[in-house]
Amino acid sequence: MLNLRYDFNNLMAERVGEHGIADAELKALGPKLFAAGEAVEKAALGFRKLPGDTKLADEVAELAATIRDCCDNFVVVGIGGSALGNLALHSALNHPEYNLLNRPARRGPRLFVPDNVDPDRIAALLDAIDLDKTIFNVITKSGSTAETMSEFLVFRDALIRKLGAERHADHLVITTDPQKGELRQIADHFGYASLPIPPDVGGRFSVLSAVGLLSTAVTGIDIHKLLGGAAKMDALCQKSRKLWENPALTGAAMHYLMDKAKGKNIEVMMPYSHALRDVADWFRQLWAESLGKQADRAGRRAHTGQTPEKALGVTDQHSVMQLYIEGPFDKVVTFLTVDEFRATVPIPPAFPDFDAVKYLGGHTLNELMNAEQRATELALTQNRKPNCAIRLPRVDEETVGALLHLLEMQTAYAGELYNINAFDQPGVELGKNYTYGLMGRKGFESKRREVEQANKPDAKWVVTA
Repeated sequence: MLNLRYDFNNLMAERVGEHGIADAELKALGPKLFAAGEAVEKAALGFRKLPGDTKLADEVAELAATIRDCCDNFVVVGIGGSALGNLALHSALNHPEYNLLNRPARRGPRLFVPDNVDPDRIAALLDAIDLDKTIFNVITKSGSTAETMSEFLVFRDALIRKLGAERHADHLVITTDPQKGELRQIADHFGYASLPIPPDVGGRFSVLSAVGLLSTAVTGIDIHKLLGGAAKMDALCQKSRKLWENPALTGAAMHYLMDKAKGKNIEVMMPYSHALRDVADWFRQLWAESLGKQADRAGRRAHTGQTPEKALGVTDQHSVMQLYIEGPFDKVVTFLTVDEFRATVPIPPAFPDFDAVKYLGGHTLNELMNAEQRATELALTQNRKPNCAIRLPRVDEETVGALLHLLEMQTAYAGELYNINAFDQPGVELGKNYTYGLMGRKGFESKRREVEQANKPDAKWVVTA
């Protein structure tokens, strides 16, 4: 048993009135929901094969063991789906100050995930690391992602200048398509170590492939347990197409109805766990890029998808919670909660003459964290703001694997309910093509002309300070 609970009580009409979902609405969705479950099962989705790929896990673990013994720094060179999953797993399963620890407390090299091409960030990283003790993991399935490939060129050049043309290859690991793409050709030609990204797994669904597993294993996390948790969740989803038996299907139904029937077109994920903060970032891409589509499968204009946002408990109780509680009725909040934290921090008794302080003594920060979550949940509910919670017994490899796979499955089911393709991203591709044109890539000259001929700003609408 995973003991992971998806609590939908505060989405129901009995709790939040007209802003909640009535039993009749759920029942009416039944046939469509069953069809969505059947469609997902028949689709043979690539990401669902990942939890059972023990051969790949063994290969990754073996390479990771070698890397751990030979470097002090491990840099993930990727963006979006090639970076966010790495960050989510790292922050969830490693020490919160992992990079500051000394070995053996730090179980592997320091981990850096720039996830951007900001020149100041990249230059600063090169200032801070010893290239002779650093390995770069370049991740792009297509082998043509402009951001990743530009960073690859920068880091490769730095390695060659510091270590020489022959030695630089020992400091690069390529994760890309097993056969296609120019990066695959480059890796094969120069003899770079490499790992495959399955052709049928898209970037935002790739966290449990070599994309996310290598950095996770390099930092000492048990990736077999991680995949085991995901496999348990997949078996649970495969077992049933019924509400209240399949948590991912039920989650898809609830969020679909919140959006389409209740006008809640903003989905806020709010972890009450520092370890899960980057899961919210990872989920934001997964939900937005999968469900934000202009057209449905029949080509009709649909403009589907909730806008995913992130908040962090208790931090954002002091920033955005006023809006969430008293603002527009356009949001649904999903809490991520943890029953047992890894550490227990007592609050020492002190200042007995000050009532606003003395009551805290004798409690723990653990109690305070959970009290704050329960209080926020009730405050939202009493103000008729729908919310739900995914409750983990603890944060470990098994529960995190199950959580990530739950959210991936929920996304796949939601795509069927919206009747859209949850596995493409035409809007993103258009922006990429304009970038290729502006940077002079062959074959994209027309995109450059489009940008150059676009309407220039009218000076009367520009304010200069």
